[in-house]
Order: sequence, then structure tokens, then C-alpha cells
Amino acid sequence: MALGSESIHGMWSSRLMFILAAAGSAVGLGNIWRFPYVAGENGGGAFVLVYIGCIFLIGVPIMASEILMGRAGRQSPINTMRDLVAHSNANPLWQVIGWMGALAGFMILSFYSVIAGWAISYMLQMAAGDFTGGDAVQAQEAFGALTGDPVTVVGLHTVFMLLTMGIAARGVGAGLETTVRILMPALFFLLIVLVVYAGVTSGKFIEGLQFLFSFNVDKLTWNGVLIAMGQAFFTLSLGMGAIMAYGAYMPKDVSVLGTATMIALLDTAVALMSGMVIFPLVFANGLESSAGPGLMFVTLPLAFGHMTGGAFFGAIFFLLVTFAAITSSISLVEPAIAWLIERLKASRVKAALLVGGLAWLFGLGSAFSFNIWSDLHFVGDKTFFDVMDFTSNNILLPLGGVFIALFAGWAIDQEITRDQLAVSPRVYATWRFVTRFIAPAAVFVVFVLAFF
Repeated sequence: MALGSESIHGMWSSRLMFILAAAGSAVGLGNIWRFPYVAGENGGGAFVLVYIGCIFLIGVPIMASEILMGRAGRQSPINTMRDLVAHSNANPLWQVIGWMGALAGFMILSFYSVIAGWAISYMLQMAAGDFTGGDAVQAQEAFGALTGDPVTVVGLHTVFMLLTMGIAARGVGAGLETTVRILMPALFFLLIVLVVYAGVTSGKFIEGLQFLFSFNVDKLTWNGVLIAMGQAFFTLSLGMGAIMAYGAYMPKDVSVLGTATMIALLDTAVALMSGMVIFPLVFANGLESSAGPGLMFVTLPLAFGHMTGGAFFGAIFFLLVTFAAITSSISLVEPAIAWLIERLKASRVKAALLVGGLAWLFGLGSAFSFNIWSDLHFVGDKTFFDVMDFTSNNILLPLGGVFIALFAGWAIDQEITRDQLAVSPRVYATWRFVTRFIAPAAVFVVFVLAFF
């Protein structure tokens, strides 16, 4: 059977637009708060080196596989997998990849919207000077007051979901592309401004760089290597259908491997620059550098509150976080919207409202997990938020990544992969070997250890 030549949903206008869109999907909250502190805890430069190696051994090959599959099918991930399986005479069970990706993206969006709502609140609070001169107790109480108020949390969740749906409803050109054309350059500009601010005002910029980049091999344990592998996989938005959906709108004359490499480099640059912002501010105020999730919503507001111009630049930081969340959220919702348009012949507006409404509804469970449902456990000691987070990030995404690599390496018609990659025989053989053996094995190890 013939595969699609152009998507009915529209096309990216250029290679740059696809790179910005896919980088926007990859750059999210994990880059800004998680990568810096896990790098610092696990050997600094040694961890960064292992992470970059994992990016090219795991992330880029799987991302290239997901892009080429999307561009070959030119439909939603669900229908793309249906046609690729049929064209390759493969086992119909491979179609589960499309469904798993759409489900994972939907689940992540439902609780991602809640966390992004917190960032909006902190942007406004920082601008109002609420953290100026505050202490650790006040910062902790402010975070507890926000998450403990179900009305406020749901309101912010609603605002963010409406923003996401409003962009998605406008389509690939007017909605997705216009948004990333504005927000991604703005995101990099704000990040550069914050790096300069941290360097000029903190007095601890060198100390922050040493913490992030010092080559401390003795701190890099095997557990740290596994963390680097997991971070390399999760940071690129793989296994959730977003990259496959975006790949469906990618022009035919664009290099798949070259583009995947550029996206990985941009994603890594954001993570490293975030560390160059965060750690000088943290050290300048004698705060805990390994605060984990609390680093963003407790430690950093406290640091900004004691810096010259902290209210203004703190607001810029959380504006940056909000931008990153929006560019990620619109990619999370696209696979389901595209499928509804194809399956039900629905308009994009109706499809966006349906998907967004359902994600908002599921998101209420996550919003309530921090207040009125905090004592309600659904599986073991896990709240609703914990269940959604664990199921999507620890089960669906890594399994989806393993299946994508295995399908691209073993099951898909090689004419498709050769045509889509359009590289030399040596490069193709290298990609195929890594995709068949190294990448799926590495992600499977991450899956097993994360699950158990």
C-alpha cells in the first residue's frame, strides 16, 4: 500500500521551524530543574559527558526513528503505525506503539498542566515582590499555601489548559508554528539574560560552573550512569507520539539524522544553561543545591528574593518556565487531536476542545492530590498524581521507546528507512545497529530499574 506524501493537517514551513517545534517539545520542566541538580550530584562534568554519550547512543537514534516513521506515514501516530505495519507486512501488534504514545501524551498533559499552573502563579508572585527578603520558612509556606488551595490550583490548571487548546485549535501553521516561532527564540533570549544576571550579580558564578562541570569521576556511580541514561531518553520527549506527530509535518528534503542531532544539542544546551543560572544563585545565598523538585518552587524563589533585582529576574525565570511548558504541552496534545480529525472527520477546534476537556478533567485528580485528595491512595501509597506520573513516565514512555527502536530496526520495511534517512551506507548501517541492539537494550534497563 502507498504511504502518504503530505499531511492533511499541514506542514512545517522549513527545517528551522521543525527544529524549533521539536526542541520546544523536548525542552520542558525537566531540563530546567531536574538536569542541573542530578548532574551536580553525580559527578558534574563526568555525568555531563556520560549524558551526552547517552544522548547520541539512545536519544538521537530513537528520535530519528520516530521522526522517519512520522514522515513516512504523514498521519497521526496511531494511523501512521497502522499503515507502516501493513506496508511492511509486520505483526499487527506493532500498532500498539501509536496507541501507547497517544495515551502517554494525554496522561502527561493532564498533570503537566497542573505543574505549569504553579509556574504561572510564581511568575506573578515574583513580579509582585512576594518573596523579596523572605526566609526559608516563608518560601516553604508559600509553596504549601499554593498547592494546598484546590480552587487556586484548579484555576491555574484551567488557564494553562485553555492556552494549550487555543494554540492547538489554530492548526499546524497558525497555531503550533506561530507559537514556537515566537516562544522558542524568546526562551533562549530569556535564558541568556538570566545567565548574564547570575554571572554579574551572584558573585558565585565560577563556583556554580565548578559544581556543574568539575570532572568528579569518584562521584559518578553506576546509579549515576543509569540516571544519565534515563535523563537522555526522557528529556527528548521520546515514546509519547509527539515527535512522530511532528515528523508527519516535516518537509521531505530535510535530513532526519542531522535534524535529530540539532534538536538534541539544543535540548542539552538549555539544560546546561539552566544549571549556569540556578547554581550561582543557590550558592550565593548558602542554599541547598540538591533540593530536588523543591529547587524550583522553594529554593529558587528564596534565592531571587535576596538578590538585587531579584523580583524582576525571578519573574523572568518563571516566564521562561511557562514558555517551556507551553511548547511541550502543545506537542503532547497533537497526537490525539490529529487522530480524532482523521477518525471522526472532526474540525480541529472540536478535536482540541474534546481532548483538552478530557485532559483537564483527568488533571483535576492530580490537582486534588496535593490538597483534598492528599490522603487518598489509589495504588499502594500512591496518590492519583503519583499513579499518573508513574504509569506514563516509568511504564508507557520507556516501553514505547523500546518498541519504536525495535520496530524501526527489525520490523519496518528497510526501503522506508533507507529512503527517509537518505544517508551513506556506512551511516545507515551504524544507525541500524545502534537502533536494533544498543538503544532498546539501554532503555529496557532504564525501564526495569525505574519500575522495580
